[in-house]
Amino acid sequence: MITKIFKRLLIGSSFIICHLLFSVALTSCSDFFDPSTDDEFDASKGYTSNTEMYTGFLGILTKVQAVGDKEILLTETRGELIEPSDNSLTDLINLYRYEPNLNNNAYANPDGYYEVIIACNDYIRAMEKYRSYPNVDDEAWQSLVASAVRVKVWAYKTLAEIYGQAVWFDDPVTAVTEISGDSRFQLLQLPELVDKCLNYLITGVDGVNTSRTINWYEWLDPTHTTSLANSQYRKWNYMVPAYAGLFAELNLWKGAVMDAAGQDATTYYQNAADTLLIALGGQINVTADPGSNVYWLPSAATPGHYSPIWNNTIPYPYETVSAIIYDYTQNQTNTLLKHFSNEYPNQYLLRPSEAGIARFLDPNFNPGSSTNDTRYKCCFGTSSNQPYLAKFRPVGSSARVNAYQDDCHIFFYRATQYHMMLCEALNHLRRFKAMNAVLNTGVKAGSTDDCFQPGSAEWKGFESTIDPTKSDWTGTANWGTRRYPSMGIRGCFGTLVARPTKSSIYELGDATATYKFNDLALLDEAMLEFAGEGKVYPMMNRMAVRYGDAAIVADRVCQKYTDTSLASTVRSRIMEGGYWVPFDLKVK
Repeated sequence: MITKIFKRLLIGSSFIICHLLFSVALTSCSDFFDPSTDDEFDASKGYTSNTEMYTGFLGILTKVQAVGDKEILLTETRGELIEPSDNSLTDLINLYRYEPNLNNNAYANPDGYYEVIIACNDYIRAMEKYRSYPNVDDEAWQSLVASAVRVKVWAYKTLAEIYGQAVWFDDPVTAVTEISGDSRFQLLQLPELVDKCLNYLITGVDGVNTSRTINWYEWLDPTHTTSLANSQYRKWNYMVPAYAGLFAELNLWKGAVMDAAGQDATTYYQNAADTLLIALGGQINVTADPGSNVYWLPSAATPGHYSPIWNNTIPYPYETVSAIIYDYTQNQTNTLLKHFSNEYPNQYLLRPSEAGIARFLDPNFNPGSSTNDTRYKCCFGTSSNQPYLAKFRPVGSSARVNAYQDDCHIFFYRATQYHMMLCEALNHLRRFKAMNAVLNTGVKAGSTDDCFQPGSAEWKGFESTIDPTKSDWTGTANWGTRRYPSMGIRGCFGTLVARPTKSSIYELGDATATYKFNDLALLDEAMLEFAGEGKVYPMMNRMAVRYGDAAIVADRVCQKYTDTSLASTVRSRIMEGGYWVPFDLKVK
C-alpha cells in the first residue's frame, strides 16, 4: 500500500521530494503509520510543498493510533463491567482497586494524549508558516488545519473526561516532561478545559472553519480507479474525530457544568441537539440507496449487522462516524485482543465480571432481555471455561482469522452514540416524547410519537436549523419508501421492550428529579450499548458532575466487586471524588 500511496504523492507534486518532514519512514510498510514510532517532527524546518503538508498530517495520526486503546483499558478497568483476570498485571489491579496514587501506573499515565497534542501544535505551527508560500493549496491547507484542531480538541476532551484536569498549551514543546514544573503552563480543571475546547472549535486557527474535512479518497485516487465502496482509501476518511460529535459532546459537558452551578444551560443543550440532528439528517436522508437505506439509523437491519460494527476489517459505514483505523498487514496494531482474548498468544488480562454479564439478562435492568439478545451474544463469549469480552473478535472470527491480529478499529464516534447524545440533549430541553422515541420506540409517522415531523409540539425549536423536507426518519421519506425506518436504540432489538422514562416534570414533582431519572435511564442503556468501548465511564463522570452525586458512579461500579470489603473501600474512594483518575503532573 505504501508504494501506491507515494507513487501518487510523487506524481501529484510539482517538487522533487528530497526530504519529507514527518515521522513516517519511506523505507517499508512496517514503518508507515507505525504507532510505536518515537520520531518527532521538527516544526522549525517547515513545509515546502503540498505533498509535505499532507504527509506531515500522518505523523499526528500515528500518535493517535498509539493512544487509541488507552481510554478503553483505563476506564473499563475502573468502570462497571470489566475486572482483572487471574493473569492480570499489578497496574491493572491497582486501577480496579481505585488506588489513590497511580503516578507510577503505566495505564494511568496520560503522556500519550499529550504527545498527540504536541504533534498537533507542531503541525499547526509549521502550517502557519507554509500558508504564505505561493504554491500552497489553500483549500487543502484549511481542511488539514481544521483536522489538526479537532484531533487536539479530542485529546483534551479525553483528558478532561478521564482525569478532570489537564495542562493546556499551544507553545511548541518537544517532550511531555517539559510541561512539568514549568511556570508557563497552568493546570486547568474540567470547567476551564471545556470552555477552552469549545472556544478552540469555534475560533479555530487563522479563521479556519473547524468543521472542514479532507476527502482522502479524492486525494489519493483522484481518477477513481476503484469505486468509493471498494476503495482501500475509503476508511481514511474516518480517521479524524467528527466535528459534530466533538461539538455536541462538549456542549453536553458544558451543560453539566452549568447545571452543577445552578445556571441555565438551555443554549448548550440546544446547540448539541441542533448539531446532532443536522449530522444525523445528512446521513439518514441520503437518497443514493433508497431501496435499503439504513445509514446511521437504528432499524430492523441493526441486529443482523451488530457484530460487524467491530468484527470487520473495514468500518461498517451504516454505523461508523469516525474511528481510529488499524491494519495488521501494515504493522498497525492495538492491544485490545491482547488484553481481552484468551486465545494464544493473547494474555487474557481483563475479563467481564459476573455482575456485568448478568446485567444484560436482568429483566429489571434490561426490560425484555433474553439470551437471544443481539447485544448480549455479541459482547460475551466463553472459551476454555473462561468468560471473555467477544466484541472485538469472537472466537472463530472470519474477519480476523488469527487471535493475534490486533487491528480492530476503535471508534471516536459511532452513529448510535449520536442518538444517545441527542437523547441527553432532548431530555434537558424537556423534549421527553422526542427523547423516548429516539431511545425506545423509534420515530414513527402518523402517531403521537411523530415528534420530528413539522407541526408537532416536539418539533418546535428545530425549524431554524433542520430542513423539514429532509428530516424524515420514518418509513415514508421525502424521496420515497424507506425500507428500514427508525426503530429506536432499544426498539430495533425485537426482544427488548421500552426502558421506563418520565414524560413530564410533574410526575416526580420536580424538574431536576425528572432530568436525573431520564439521564440515569440513558446511562443504564449506555452500559449495554457501549459495553467495553470506553464510552460509559466518561458519561458516568458527566452525570456525577451534573448532579453533584458521586453515587451515580459508585452504585454502578461497585456491583462488580465480589469482595465486600474491597467494594466498601472502592465506594468510599469514589464518593470522595475518586471517579477522576488520580495522576499528578506536578505542574506549578
